[in-house]
Amino acid sequence: MDKKVSNGVKIAVIETGAKQYRVSPGDKIKVEKLNVKEGDKIDFDKVLLISNDGKTVIGAPIIEGAKVTGDVLKQGRHPKVTLTKYKAKERQRVHKGHKQPFTEIKIVDIVEK
Repeated sequence: MDKKVSNGVKIAVIETGAKQYRVSPGDKIKVEKLNVKEGDKIDFDKVLLISNDGKTVIGAPIIEGAKVTGDVLKQGRHPKVTLTKYKAKERQRVHKGHKQPFTEIKIVDIVEK
């Protein structure tokens, strides 16, 4: 995720689902599944960093009063990941599959305090 940051671009680092995401208005991100409906608005209160016009504010650990708002675009599942375990000379084979659920969000605004 090497994004070029130029003057006038507002970016933020948010935390959700024990992961951190670097976002700016207009970005679409896929995060771990959240209990929200498609079309709803969502606010992220755990904002770790905000940068605007070369001015950077770093939280310790979060910035009080800051939030990032977004629209929920869809709920979905990633493509299937298959796992095969094989033990030689034992006639043992195990096949498993998993589809990780996600929530796709479009970032609308970054609000400082």
